[in-house]
Amino acid sequence: MIRISERLSALAALVSQGNILADIGCDHGYLPIYLILQRRIPRAIAMDVRPGPLSRARENIGAYGLLDYIEVRQSDGLEALAAGEAQTVVIAGMGGPLMEGILKEGAQKLASIRELILQPQSDVGHFRRFLQELPFTVTDEEMVREDGKFYPMMRLRPRRLGDDREDWTDAEYRYGRYLLRARHPLLGEYLRREKEKLDGLEESLRSAEGSRAAERLAEILREKECIQEVREEYGFDV
Repeated sequence: MIRISERLSALAALVSQGNILADIGCDHGYLPIYLILQRRIPRAIAMDVRPGPLSRARENIGAYGLLDYIEVRQSDGLEALAAGEAQTVVIAGMGGPLMEGILKEGAQKLASIRELILQPQSDVGHFRRFLQELPFTVTDEEMVREDGKFYPMMRLRPRRLGDDREDWTDAEYRYGRYLLRARHPLLGEYLRREKEKLDGLEESLRSAEGSRAAERLAEILREKECIQEVREEYGFDV
C-alpha cells in the first residue's frame, strides 16, 4: 500500500466515493494512485503541463500496475479535459492566483463537474472571494499542518438553480467559514502565527514613509482587528 503525506491524505478524504477523478497538476501522481488502491474511485486522469512531473507520475502509476486505471495526460490546466470525462476535479499545491486563472480559463469545462477539491498555497482569502464568481458553493473545509506549514483546502459542489451567492463575512473569507464554525483545532495556532507575523510587519512599517507603507499598515491593522474579532466570537486563544 502506498503511503502519502498528511496533506494528500486530507485531500483524498474530500473526494466522493465512485467519482472519476481529474487531478490537475498531478506532480508524482500519488493522489490518484492512493484513491484507486483504496477503491474510492474507479478511474482517474493525471494531468500536468510539465513533461517532468508527467514522466514521474507515469513511472509511479506503472510501478503500482495501474496504467489501465489512470491515464496520464499533458494539459495546461483543464485544457485537455473533455466534458463528462470526470466528476471530481482536484487542483492543489499551487498558488491561489494560478488556480484562479485555471478555473477562469476552464470555466466551460466545469459544467459537467460534480465537485471541486481545491487547495491554494497562497492568497487564500482573495481566492475564497473569487470562488463566489463560480457556479459552485463551498460545502466543506479542512486544514492540515505539514512540515511547519498550514494547508487549508475546500470542497465545492454546483450551486443549485435559484440559490443566491453566499454572503460571507470578512473573517470567513480570510480564515474559512467552515473552519471557523467547527472551531478547527489547527485554526487557533494558525491565527497566532499570523498575528505574530502581523506584529512584526506593523513594527517595521510604523517607521516607514510613503503612501504605500501607510496603505499596507492600514491593511495589517485591519487584519489584526479581524483576528481579534474572531478570537472574541469563536473563543480562540490568540
